[in-house]
Amino acid sequence: MPNRTPLSLLVVDDERRALETLRRTLEDHFTVFTAASAEDGLAVMEAEDVQIILSDQRMPGTSGVDFLRNVRNRWPNTVRLMLSGHTEAEDIIAGVNQAGIWQYLLKPWHPEQLLLALQNAAELWRLQQENQRLTLELRASPETLALRVTKLRQKAKSQAGFDRLTRAADSPLNAVCALAEKIAGHDLSVLITGESGTGKELLARAIHYASPRAEQAFVVENCGAVPDNLLESELFGHKRGAFTGATESRTGLFQQADGGTLFLDEIGETSPAFQVKLLRALQEGEVRPVGSPRPVAVNVRVIAATNRNLEADVTSGRFREDLFYRVAGITLNLPALRERPQDIAPIVSEMLKQSALPGRQMSHEAMNHLVKHSWPGNVRELQNEVRRALALGDSPLLGADLLSTRLRHPATAAGPAPGMDDAESGLLRHQLERVEAQLIHEAMLRHKGNKTHVADELGLTRVGLRMKLLRLGLDKDRSPF
Repeated sequence: MPNRTPLSLLVVDDERRALETLRRTLEDHFTVFTAASAEDGLAVMEAEDVQIILSDQRMPGTSGVDFLRNVRNRWPNTVRLMLSGHTEAEDIIAGVNQAGIWQYLLKPWHPEQLLLALQNAAELWRLQQENQRLTLELRASPETLALRVTKLRQKAKSQAGFDRLTRAADSPLNAVCALAEKIAGHDLSVLITGESGTGKELLARAIHYASPRAEQAFVVENCGAVPDNLLESELFGHKRGAFTGATESRTGLFQQADGGTLFLDEIGETSPAFQVKLLRALQEGEVRPVGSPRPVAVNVRVIAATNRNLEADVTSGRFREDLFYRVAGITLNLPALRERPQDIAPIVSEMLKQSALPGRQMSHEAMNHLVKHSWPGNVRELQNEVRRALALGDSPLLGADLLSTRLRHPATAAGPAPGMDDAESGLLRHQLERVEAQLIHEAMLRHKGNKTHVADELGLTRVGLRMKLLRLGLDKDRSPF
């Protein structure tokens, strides 16, 4: 398959350092233009052919919503994304309804996640162009378009089978996939558990495409990435005028998935209040869009996923017991990568085979480092390491020097120091945890509980901060001090 020409990306941000960092991060994958103001951004749009725009929200003189609304009116085919350090619902609603943004991304951003979002935006733009072309083709030959749609559906199905979860012949994953394949044809709800990066969405897609619903939509929502006050609107939809900023009606994801499968990732992050509304929708088989007087019937199979221990959350009251039994018709647990080291070599081999640089191989020393690593980020972390080696390597043999320092020189602090017994090690760990808890507690007080600002100050992701709050007993405003 020939390499595609990189699409043009305009990045608008009034912070010069942030603008330069974004440019360096993205210029290997896009033709990047930058602008430090909305006015400069419009000048770039008038002079260049831009397919994707990534704009900050809060800028001097105007907002990102106003800028992107202007862009939408003049260049409606662009894919528009917002990048902001603020999570106010009004900004998100205005961005979706008024500026037609495709995705609202949060600062602090991480290179892999940001790049993935923009690559998906690029694919969306290409699909929009293909859709326009096919619309013209349909006028002349509906049979040709029907054949093309069938081929695309078959391609999607072939790329989402159980064999896409690459594994060895003796992998613990085999039993999970065998059970998933057995129950795929039965219309019961599925709960997939496992650490982040183990491939829960891949397994959900495989179940969908092996089911009688394969010809219908597979719709994904990350419940942990959407503010709770917007999740109801995202899933159930809303009517025009239902709330401030709702300038047009919106079809919810339940309706979009009608006849197919709805994958609810990070369902354990939902609030008890929203869990009541979700339970009602699942029990009654209907949803009520926000602001609508009438419910809408839907026929949806729900596959949920979480990296939390939901049974423990049920015991503690954090997750509703009745909802748990509704989504956990059968539970599938994906083992962590450290529990199946035999899968590392097949995964690496498959990635090298599928890369744009065929013929590359990992050296014996590099593979030894990969097999010995504990992989806290699971398959996603392994994929990043392989991509890093491919990007930095200049020869067909990828050596250990291309791997991250944490793989080549594992921290000796992972275990007790020489001469330190288990009791001393445990005491030290306890003291370190108290210091860590103190730092997070003070940051939470400084930022009045704003987790985005706290995570930014401490150099953590919001998910990472949330996990530390839970581990250290600082969640729900509880403090050990």
